[in-house]
Amino acid sequence: MNEDDRDRMKKLLQQALPPVDMDAEPTRDLWPAMLRRMDEEALAHPQAGINWAWFDGVLAVGLVLLIGSFPAAIPVILYYL
Repeated sequence: MNEDDRDRMKKLLQQALPPVDMDAEPTRDLWPAMLRRMDEEALAHPQAGINWAWFDGVLAVGLVLLIGSFPAAIPVILYYL
């Protein structure tokens, strides 16, 4: 990449991205809106607990079978957890 290409790339990036004001504050506090949204989702889905998909069960059974078949693999599995 020569100097002309770099200058052209710099100009294109400056046109595409607006300047960022590092001292800018958010226009409003987003945390209350996030809490409201979490409460709405909790009310919409009142079931408590963990929802397991079928592939979660398959992975759990596979892990148990792997540990039962190859007990020496336990440290390797724990390392990757």
